[in-house]
Amino acid sequence: MPQTQADSPAIRKFLITSLLLSLFAGLLFVPGLPGEFVFDDAPNIVNNESIQLKQLTLDGLAKVIATPQISGEMRGLPTLTFALDYWRAGGADPATFKITNIVIHALTALALLWLFRSLLQMAGVTVARTRWLAPALAFAWAAHPLQVSSVLYAVQRLQTLGTLFLVLALLTYLHARQAQIEGRRGRTGLMAAMLLWAVAMSCKEDSAQLPAYTLALELTVLHFAAADAALARRWRKGYQFALLAGVALYLFVVIPHYWSWSAYDARNFSTPERLLTQARVLCLYLWQILVPLPSHMPFYYDWLQPSRGLLHPWTTLPAIVLLLALLGGAWRLRKRMPLFALGVFLFFSAHFITSNVIGLELAFEHRNSFALIGAVLAVGSLLAAANQRLQLHPLVQVGFCIALLAGLAGSTLVRAHSWSNNLLLAKAVTEAAPHSARAWMQLCASQFKLGGGITKSNTRLDQAISACSSGATLAPYALNSAALLVVLKTLKGNINQNDWDLFQHRLENVQMSWDNQRAPTILTYHAQKGVKLNKVELLKALATLSRRANLEPFQNAQIGYFVMNELAEPDLAMPYFVAAIQGASPRDPFPQQLSSELREKRRPDLASRIEQLASAKIGKAAATPHPLP
Repeated sequence: MPQTQADSPAIRKFLITSLLLSLFAGLLFVPGLPGEFVFDDAPNIVNNESIQLKQLTLDGLAKVIATPQISGEMRGLPTLTFALDYWRAGGADPATFKITNIVIHALTALALLWLFRSLLQMAGVTVARTRWLAPALAFAWAAHPLQVSSVLYAVQRLQTLGTLFLVLALLTYLHARQAQIEGRRGRTGLMAAMLLWAVAMSCKEDSAQLPAYTLALELTVLHFAAADAALARRWRKGYQFALLAGVALYLFVVIPHYWSWSAYDARNFSTPERLLTQARVLCLYLWQILVPLPSHMPFYYDWLQPSRGLLHPWTTLPAIVLLLALLGGAWRLRKRMPLFALGVFLFFSAHFITSNVIGLELAFEHRNSFALIGAVLAVGSLLAAANQRLQLHPLVQVGFCIALLAGLAGSTLVRAHSWSNNLLLAKAVTEAAPHSARAWMQLCASQFKLGGGITKSNTRLDQAISACSSGATLAPYALNSAALLVVLKTLKGNINQNDWDLFQHRLENVQMSWDNQRAPTILTYHAQKGVKLNKVELLKALATLSRRANLEPFQNAQIGYFVMNELAEPDLAMPYFVAAIQGASPRDPFPQQLSSELREKRRPDLASRIEQLASAKIGKAAATPHPLP
């Protein structure tokens, strides 16, 4: 309805409430400061030279946006904000990056409160109830402890910034459609929604799901309605066409491109196994949402084993049945309980890309940044229906609501505190997920770093060794703890053959995931830093890695240079250099550079071999006929 002068005081009061709520929601994450960088923060922020903005200039900002990123090519806006944080702090300061994330989260809570207000009013909820229901729902979303790993995990600004602009796009779309239902023009609002969608897409690719979110709105709250009957028909037919086009795109483009009957590269599951597993993963997310204890949210999920069949593990089939029941129930109740149905549809739509055929990791908490909106809406609708049936006294309703929100806030404060440094985080995660290799590795590395790093006088060397030993025992599928254990025991001086045998046996037999492929670099890094690792065992490990892993040309080149320069074995480095040249482009200058270095080392025989190999590759490429344009 159009705003009147009488509405103005109520709007101002609601705005003040919104601002205070968003501020309080942001403060819940302050115990996580200053924090440290963790996991994917390293390649995307700490070691990412392209975001190291030294001077604030237009050319510098343009270069940041134009430089391809390891995280993806469509994430220019959050990458730009990373660069601005780097410039503001004068370096990669974790607190600066995390404070920006907290501000983004608070702004999203502010926008979401207004989205909930509009949704409740369009669903027929009275103005009086909307005044407290909308803030309660928005605060439940903002204060949920599942949000901690999205907000305080610096690199997940990619996700949270995308969520902010998706919420703004939905709010704008809802107002535009409301205008059309009331007989006013809504084109400007729809164009603004499209623009906000484009901005969201520049943050994270899964923002492409906005049409699924707007379809959910139409199916539950808007009903493709418009004052102009012809416009209403166009909306309905337009969505029908878009749905058919989307299904065709999924069936004939997405599935053929990503489907794999065998295991994905560097994964231990195939497409059918991934799809089966996602039923369990989605139920895991729902459990974390409904029972929001920090101990249920371990952050690392490398311990999660894929489903190999409907009853392997047995929880797979019940999970599928539960999810189908939720979807079926939402479809049946879409007119009688539109907000519940909308919440269910939003939750599942938000996970459509990440829980589908693309070979991503099985689970990550930040994937619920937007999905949690749907979950909160659905749960809130069920609680409202229960209250209506039970006819609870208003004071009881208020007391229950306050207790629920206070419980969420308390859990978030506790979990946020564990993110204030990596040692606390690692201890919390190893308790919550004792079979997580990543968690034990973080605990071991944190102890090692706090004790003084690479020195025999490291005051926490025993604690680090203990953590690595536990990780090697409790996570037998992984290599990192076993590799770092070799380093630490070598540094202490009590390394034995059993330690090397454990690592070599694991390297020979474990599935070569991304983490396991990187594990031998733990050895090479510390060897370059002066740790006197066994040369014979080190060469054996690198040979096994090269044989078992599908290494990129630059990785083979790195190993070759390590063997040649650090281990002083240019002859043994040649197989790695040969593999690098064979996999690289014929135009790559690497062979010429390597040839010069070999001649400087007085190995013209090896230099000649490299030159011959490069010439043969160029000749073969020149002789290969190119297809006509």
